[in-house]
Amino acid sequence: MAEQDQASFEVHLAKAGVLAEALPFMRRYSGKAFVVKYGGHAMGDERLASSFARDVVLLKQIGINPIVVHGGGPQIGKMLDRLRIQSEFVDGLRVTDKATVDIVEMVLSGSINKSIVSAINDAGGTAIGLSGKDGDLIRARKLRRTRRTDSNIEKILDLGFVGEPAVIDPKILTVFRESHIIPVIAPIGIGHGGETYNINADTAAGALAAAVGATRLLLLTDVAGVLDQDGELIPDMTVDEVREAVTDGVIHGGMIPKVETCVHAVEADVEAAVIMDGRAEHAILLEIFTQHGIGTAIWHDARE
Repeated sequence: MAEQDQASFEVHLAKAGVLAEALPFMRRYSGKAFVVKYGGHAMGDERLASSFARDVVLLKQIGINPIVVHGGGPQIGKMLDRLRIQSEFVDGLRVTDKATVDIVEMVLSGSINKSIVSAINDAGGTAIGLSGKDGDLIRARKLRRTRRTDSNIEKILDLGFVGEPAVIDPKILTVFRESHIIPVIAPIGIGHGGETYNINADTAAGALAAAVGATRLLLLTDVAGVLDQDGELIPDMTVDEVREAVTDGVIHGGMIPKVETCVHAVEADVEAAVIMDGRAEHAILLEIFTQHGIGTAIWHDARE
């Protein structure tokens, strides 16, 4: 066999090996729901956005039911700057007054949502954009945060129209699950009085995963996952190990709310929640269809 033919054969053989490794996972997850939180720098990279769309379409085509929940903080910030609307952050959450929440809804439910829908459709899928208002999907309540003052007095912080899921009604998602449609959801909720609430995308994704009985919650981030004290990736953690790592300071800063979302999801019977690097091309496929995955998977108990 010529050297070029041999090289081509080895390439094809490697591809066949990948498919063979993936087959048991395809069988295991067929018919299951996967909630994917899409955000971070991957959303702003055209190549990664196209890769993400193809991966989501592939999941649907092999029988997995993906539900995409997206963020959009940087895009919201740019629009607010353009309109000269000032905003501030408290504990990582954008303080959202009436003018700001209107812009948040416009950007999340409008340009961002439709660009993701278009990318999935261009990749051969059929996506439909929603927000938590559609079909009464996410009923929200005002998010309460407190902070202790120098006098050790607990002060209630008013974040405006920042909310958290109160009730998830997944009936509209059940309809999509039984079809060829991929839902793409903007994390906007509706309050008891009809008011609009801006909800953290990780929080919305976790609540939706619990409500639909998802097998996996995948949080695409800008880091590899949870790192140990030496900066090495921790591939698997139990809920107890996560809590211990938070107490010991191994998990800190912006990673704390992400692991809290994962813990809440697995305690609500999601099989596993994974924090993973969305900047890696085909990150979803690598996590789902390979033996070791690429992120940190959080389980209720030790993985057997």
